[in-house]
Amino acid sequence: MRLTAVSTSSHEIFGAPCWVSLLARDLGSAQRFYGAVLGWEFRPTHLGHGMMVAFRDGAPVAGVGALGGSADAPVVWTPYFAVDDADVTAARIRERGATMAVGPLAFGTGRAALAADPAGAVFGFWQGEVVPDWSVGRGSAPAWLELRTRDAFAAAIFYGEVLDWGSERPSCCTVSYEHAHVVLRHGHDTVARISGGALEAAPDPEVRPRWRVHFRVPDLEAAVDAATGQGGRTASPVQTSSMSRWIVLADPEGALFTVVAPQDTPA
Repeated sequence: MRLTAVSTSSHEIFGAPCWVSLLARDLGSAQRFYGAVLGWEFRPTHLGHGMMVAFRDGAPVAGVGALGGSADAPVVWTPYFAVDDADVTAARIRERGATMAVGPLAFGTGRAALAADPAGAVFGFWQGEVVPDWSVGRGSAPAWLELRTRDAFAAAIFYGEVLDWGSERPSCCTVSYEHAHVVLRHGHDTVARISGGALEAAPDPEVRPRWRVHFRVPDLEAAVDAATGQGGRTASPVQTSSMSRWIVLADPEGALFTVVAPQDTPA
């Protein structure tokens, strides 16, 4: 995952999101789609031709790779959380009735794994070197991450126990309840929110428990037009707050993501 000569360890930011990635069935098509919608440029990594890093304005944003294995595997955006010890994290996940899907496996400069929480939301974790200065809410990184799940408090307890949120360790993430959300902060940065109300058995993946990744765009309508022009679709109506507007989109392979723009974007 290292992209520059400056090294940061997952130990220094344990519990916090450290990356987001997508595994696509057609890597070339995914690059064209996200390049058109989000203005990303792609560069190869030392991990091989099947894994690319997306950049915007010269800064790394996300990883996009080729999906191997079963053609039936879902194509989803996945957040990764930094951990001290991948084996300990995997054991904690199993002990709490959740699912380890892949790994931990040696991967580049560290070890990676994929899991599903007790409600079925997919997430990853990473032990090793991380991208320096990549942080949710700052720079070109995602604007925010949100877990929509059935029971926000139960989810907060699960992730807190697995990822050491709210522990007494120095530099750990803090957890608070604000405006009907569980809010996760690392230092002064809000890095994730957990909201309730998702339905585990719903046929529509938009309302099932999942981690939502929100990417910034300068113009919401232009992003929607680009997405539909590239074979994607809208998966929600436009939603608004006092500061921003956002909409859920699906790429041509069905991966859901959210684009968010400033409130003063022209209608």
